[in-house]
Amino acid sequence: MLYKRYAAKMLTVCLRYASSREEAEDILHEGFIIVFNKMYQFKMEGSFEGWIRRIMVNKSIESYRKQAKVLRVVEVEEAEDSETNAEEILSSIAVNDLLQMIQELPPVCKQVFNLYVFEGMGHKEIAKSLGVAEGTSKSNLFDARAILKKKIKQSMMVAKKNNLNNEQQAS
Repeated sequence: MLYKRYAAKMLTVCLRYASSREEAEDILHEGFIIVFNKMYQFKMEGSFEGWIRRIMVNKSIESYRKQAKVLRVVEVEEAEDSETNAEEILSSIAVNDLLQMIQELPPVCKQVFNLYVFEGMGHKEIAKSLGVAEGTSKSNLFDARAILKKKIKQSMMVAKKNNLNNEQQAS
């Protein structure tokens, strides 16, 4: 019953960190093994779901560390500042598209971005979790944001082009 209740939510968490659905499912299953084996350690402080979520995030980080023997440095072209406002961006990009863009980030950037944005961790905590310097965490977050900004701008340009083409065909 416990698995049925929380598996779907926790799979969503694992998908943010994994490079594939299969990897996310493996992390989920391994995480639930930990949940079942260490349930006695839950201290009834905070939410049970939050406790499970933390286990899934830690299992995801552990899986990432096993895969990333050497952290890659990602070179990012400087993203140009845009006059586009947040409302226009949010209205033109579907949530699933944005999540897909995050999923396509280089592994190091994706890990740091997810931990910072979705888990609310600070750079010091991220650095400790991933075994990198605090400055590296900051740099990877900067790179992730720059990559996402560039992808969002490209997506918006495609959407505007498609709208223009549709308007021309309707005329």
